[in-house]
Amino acid sequence: MKNFKSISLIVLFSMLVFTACDKDENKPIYEAPTVTETSPVHDALEISVSNTITASFSEAMNAATINTETFTLMDGTTSISGVVTYEDSKAIFTPAANLDENKVFTATITTGVKSINDVSLESDYTFSFTTGNTPDIINPEVSSTVPLDNATGVSRNQVIKVHFSEEMNPSTINSTTFLLKNGATVVEGSVAYVGTMATFTPSEFLLADVFYTATITTDAEDLAGNSLVANTEWTFKTGGTASVLGVVDLKSASNYVILAKSAITNVPTSDITGDIALSPAAASDITGFDLVAAGDHATSSQVTGNIFAADMDVPTPITLTTAVEDMITAYNDAAGRPFPDFTELGTGDLGGKTLLPGLYKWTSSVTAPADFTITGGADDVWIFQISGDLSLSTAVKIVLSGGAQAQNIFWQVAGSVELGATSHFEGVIICQTGISLLTGATMNGKALAQTAVVLDSNVVSEP
Repeated sequence: MKNFKSISLIVLFSMLVFTACDKDENKPIYEAPTVTETSPVHDALEISVSNTITASFSEAMNAATINTETFTLMDGTTSISGVVTYEDSKAIFTPAANLDENKVFTATITTGVKSINDVSLESDYTFSFTTGNTPDIINPEVSSTVPLDNATGVSRNQVIKVHFSEEMNPSTINSTTFLLKNGATVVEGSVAYVGTMATFTPSEFLLADVFYTATITTDAEDLAGNSLVANTEWTFKTGGTASVLGVVDLKSASNYVILAKSAITNVPTSDITGDIALSPAAASDITGFDLVAAGDHATSSQVTGNIFAADMDVPTPITLTTAVEDMITAYNDAAGRPFPDFTELGTGDLGGKTLLPGLYKWTSSVTAPADFTITGGADDVWIFQISGDLSLSTAVKIVLSGGAQAQNIFWQVAGSVELGATSHFEGVIICQTGISLLTGATMNGKALAQTAVVLDSNVVSEP
């Protein structure tokens, strides 16, 4: 009897387990749906007042559970009326009217929404956003200036720039709100505004070695009408020197209208006035002149002067060695002059420019696609420091005015020099590489090259 009862209990337990397993197999367990994306996103700003609000789900939902009770929109404690629809796993709330501007709204999806498998969200889902047209009550500021406050050695062709913290009303950026003064003297110039930057371009080059003060007044306003809290001023000092710039001392290199180290080549017929010299290369590297040897020098029908080479009779070799050394020293002197008056003038384009006396510096090549003028007195000096090449286009002319003299104009060129066909050049070229005069180019000055000088039916006169 005891064994029968034990057997009966075992059979009953087995039937219960079988029944439970059979029940689980007939009714699968589904995961709760989730909100995967909203529009607007949580904490979004500047949302359109006519915007619809949407919420996307991780799976298909029971459309009957998506309604104005389970999908609500609130302005604080005020409920926003609207229509709720559902399509493609997305709930859509369309407000009955445009939302108020500059308000924070909160949308809520409740646990009353269910999937098609009759499973609810695990918890209410909320997200907030702010509508647009928030009034701008923040005053603009000057974020940076060019030149910086208390800057020294500022180029005399400097365009004065100011960057603002936000976009400004262009009509308030003008010659009465953006000023430049030398002491009490107002500097004439033009004002422009683009993006968040205002520029002041002086009508004339600034004076050398002088303090200037730039000012942006409180009449400058942003697009919302907010002005600067106070006038913004910054001061800078120009570079250069008020005194006459010192000439570049060529020393014995000044004895030659053309001086080169590796070769002097000529396509006849040229007309050269002044002595020509080549060192350390030999006379055989002077071509196109039909040289007539005369001991320590040679002559040519194309040269009004003498021609010298390193392999001619003494004292020519040592004389030319010294001249080449002096040429290199002069190059280094010109290249090393500090405190330029003008930097990157015209971004290297001299066409149409009028160049005052002073020290000029470019960190790139310089071109002249059109005539330009060098103006100043007989004792004034110009030094042009050029890190790249120098080129004059075909038929372009350098014009001297006011008594300026070619002997006081020095072109220090790190790259090569090319004078275009029929162009006219003024000044002393001290070149680290080669100088080429194309067909018919003329020159009033000197061509001093640390490699070769190439001529092609040119007229070269010593200044």
